[in-house]
Amino acid sequence: MSGPFSADRARPGEQCALRHLKASLLDRQRRFATDASHELRTPLAALRLQVEAARLHPGDVDLPELLNHVTDGLDRLEGIVDDLLLLATIESDLDRTRQEVDLTALVETVAAGWAIRDDVRLDLQPGVTAHAAAYQLARLLANLLDNARRHTVHELKVGLRRAGGHAELTVADDGKGIAPADRERVFQPFTRLDTARSRDRGGTGLGLAIARDIAEAHRGSLHVEDAPDGGACFVLRLPLLR
Repeated sequence: MSGPFSADRARPGEQCALRHLKASLLDRQRRFATDASHELRTPLAALRLQVEAARLHPGDVDLPELLNHVTDGLDRLEGIVDDLLLLATIESDLDRTRQEVDLTALVETVAAGWAIRDDVRLDLQPGVTAHAAAYQLARLLANLLDNARRHTVHELKVGLRRAGGHAELTVADDGKGIAPADRERVFQPFTRLDTARSRDRGGTGLGLAIARDIAEAHRGSLHVEDAPDGGACFVLRLPLLR
C-alpha cells in the first residue's frame, strides 16, 4: 500500500533522490556482505588447509598443536558471527532494554576489569545518567578500551563529564594517533590501519563499527580526535537523562 511519503507519490526530484539513496544502501550492503564473506572464509580456509594436511599425512601431525590451531580458528569464527549478530540487532534490542543508566558507575565497573592488566586513569564526574541499554554501552566502552590498549605506550585515560546537555565519554591512548584522513574510515567494518589491527593481533575488525552503531542508536555520536598528550582520543556523546 502506498503511503503519503511513498516513492510513487514523490516529485521527480524526490524520486531521483530516493533512487540514489536506495542504490547507495544496496551498494553498502553488497560491500559489507563481500567483506564479511572474506573475513569468514579466511579462517575457514586456514582450518581446511590444516585438517587436510593432517588427513594426508597423519604420521606427521602434532595433535595438540593441530587442536590448538583449530580451536583458535573456531574462536575467531565464533567472534565474527557473534559481532555480526550484534550489529544486526542493536536497534531492536535497544527498544526493549533501554532504562535509566548511571554512566559513572558503568564506566567504573567496565574499566575496573581493564585496570587489572593496564595502567588506566579515570577522571569521572559523579551521577552522570542517560536513558540507554546498559549492556550495549558496556560493550561500546569495552570495544574502545580494547582498541586503545593496542596502541597505549604508558597510560590509557578514560574521562566522563556533562557537556552542554550531553554526557561526554573520552577514551584516550598515548600511541601514534590516527591521521585525520583515516578518522572516519576506522569506523567502517573490517578496517585495519596497521599491524596492531591485523587478524593475528586484533579482534574481529568490527569493534569500532559496533561502537559507532551503538552510539547512533542512542541518538548520540562517536568520533576520534587528537588526544591532549598525543595518541588518539575517542569521544562519545549521549543525551543526558538529567
